[in-house]
Amino acid sequence: MWERFGLSVMQRMEPERAHGLAIKALQTGLLPAPGPVSAPRLAVELAGMALPNPVGLAAGFDKNAEAVGPLSRAGFGFVEVGAATPVAQPGNAKPRLFRLTEDRAAINRFGFNNEGMEAIAARLAAAKPAVPVGLNLGANKESRDRAGDFARVLACCGPHVDFATVNVSSPNTERLRELQGRAALEGLLAGVMEARAGLSRPIPVFLKIAPDLTGEELAEIAEVALASGVAGIIATNTTLSREGLASRHRGEAGGLSGQPLFEVSTRVLARLYRLTEGRLPLIGVGGVANAEQAWEKLRAGATAVQLYTALVYGGLTLAGRIAEGLDARCGAEGVARIGDVTGTGVDAWL
Repeated sequence: MWERFGLSVMQRMEPERAHGLAIKALQTGLLPAPGPVSAPRLAVELAGMALPNPVGLAAGFDKNAEAVGPLSRAGFGFVEVGAATPVAQPGNAKPRLFRLTEDRAAINRFGFNNEGMEAIAARLAAAKPAVPVGLNLGANKESRDRAGDFARVLACCGPHVDFATVNVSSPNTERLRELQGRAALEGLLAGVMEARAGLSRPIPVFLKIAPDLTGEELAEIAEVALASGVAGIIATNTTLSREGLASRHRGEAGGLSGQPLFEVSTRVLARLYRLTEGRLPLIGVGGVANAEQAWEKLRAGATAVQLYTALVYGGLTLAGRIAEGLDARCGAEGVARIGDVTGTGVDAWL
């Protein structure tokens, strides 16, 4: 009851202010943090990391690693913070976050606003998380060497996280998505993997891609990922498409997330699973708002899923409810391990 009341109040606020209050509420213990949901059937290995369940928090919710501990105890099986850039930057002008309530979606054009890698590294070093924590790596808007920025952030923050994600798929930093091309991506990943090799504890590195890719571009990315040594791919980031939207905010610039992204992102996921022949673990993101949708992402090839926008409409206990729903589905269908579901329904999405 209290969560529904809190959601109702926050949904009347300006979206970015409501988000800031959610972070404050987590820091002060006002939001529920019962611990990660765990069950024998839900345990999964992701790139060498032992997860209590396959439901993760996507990057962007806790950009500055301010609430890592509470978030790690909010039901998630893993948490990703950031994106972090070498130097602090304010991001794009406000307003830059819009709820599309009729579409159960959001549009943002934040532009990698964050306090910089050193401040974020200090918070990560002090955190005592209950589940694996990763960092989304970004590049400064005014950088002359954006590819090098990713390696610099990894070198600084890598000792304090369990995985890192190369984010070349945000639509809100001009020309960033150009780094998804073969030559640019090969060079960028070579630098990141060199920085990874320099860590005392080399961690898995994931690549996060956009949903707005042609079949040829997706095939190239799969080839580069397999050759580069990355541990897996996160599919997908937000979309530039506005097809089928009803909200008055549908014309706002930025990346669209939430329910309208579910089908397109799941199709990209299935294509990647087929292209990589299951050799790389995939994390399914985009429109996951319930256990049924999480199950479909797993069937389409995901080892794990992430959510963010659905929390705006479902509250912070949503992750735990989805994990419990997945466990119940496993029981109902006689599945001994959630990992056995991965890839079993790929053909339905191709």
